[in-house]
Amino acid sequence: MSAPVPARQSCELGGPLADFIQHLASEKRLSPLTCTNYQRDLQRLAAWLMEQDSPGWGRVSGHDLRRYVAHLSRQGLSGRSIARHLSAIRRFYQYLLRERLASDNPALDIRAPKSRRRLPGVADVDQLNYLLDAAPDDPLEIRDRCMFELMYSSGLRLAELASLDIDAVDRQAGEARVVGKGGKARLLPVGRKALQAIAQWLPVRSQLAPESERALFVSRRGDRLSHRSIQARLSRWGIVKGADQKLHPHMLRHSFASHLLESSGDLRAVQELLGHADIATTQVYTHLDFQHLARVYDQSHPRARRRNTATHDNQEGNS
Repeated sequence: MSAPVPARQSCELGGPLADFIQHLASEKRLSPLTCTNYQRDLQRLAAWLMEQDSPGWGRVSGHDLRRYVAHLSRQGLSGRSIARHLSAIRRFYQYLLRERLASDNPALDIRAPKSRRRLPGVADVDQLNYLLDAAPDDPLEIRDRCMFELMYSSGLRLAELASLDIDAVDRQAGEARVVGKGGKARLLPVGRKALQAIAQWLPVRSQLAPESERALFVSRRGDRLSHRSIQARLSRWGIVKGADQKLHPHMLRHSFASHLLESSGDLRAVQELLGHADIATTQVYTHLDFQHLARVYDQSHPRARRRNTATHDNQEGNS
């Protein structure tokens, strides 16, 4: 049997809320930063409830919290931030239930709105050409340029690039065999510039790596280059060579997909090259501006092709 709920509990910042934060710190042994985050999120709810003249913590309903979620959304909070707020509220009400200060947890069935998937920015074509045409200053930069050429040339994921073995690229055929997510292999074309960069890197690699090492890209110690090292070297390349935005591997893959789609309009081909099982993933991952889509539609759809307005008007007048 549930304990009776007090007729009115203040939603002021002290009282149960202060006790809850103390509970997190002393009983749950949460870090001071985590406790501060809980306190900040719950104080925001407390302030809103007081503005609504709420009857108190024990009387807050699911309807009240849905209104609060809508309020947070109007304030510009992302779905992820709202989900964090709801998580704090659920835990707070678990504590209130334990202390018999509430009869239920009104946040249990409340869900945050889904956030729009954030995509990395796309590098400008001219800037990418400038950065990739920059001359390397040392052997490791020869390797770096080769990695970035190949990533942009074939739309590789970071993990796919790092896992490439030396025999994965057929320079004669201009192809690379890549193992993607789920161990699924696909054959990708490799562009002329990337093949040239590989030809420059291989002699340097042979001086660094032992014969037993199969990795295409190795560190100065001769072992396979880690994901973190690739990320750091790409960021460094952008800084040293004068990029106006931070470079990271996913940006090169996204730029590959976007630039290819803008030029070809072939979503299915881009899907295959990216290794997406579902074309919906490709539609989210790539982007076209609406004007480009409108031009493609006007030029391609048989019921949308625009006729010369003057000719059309003359025909209308003569009919």
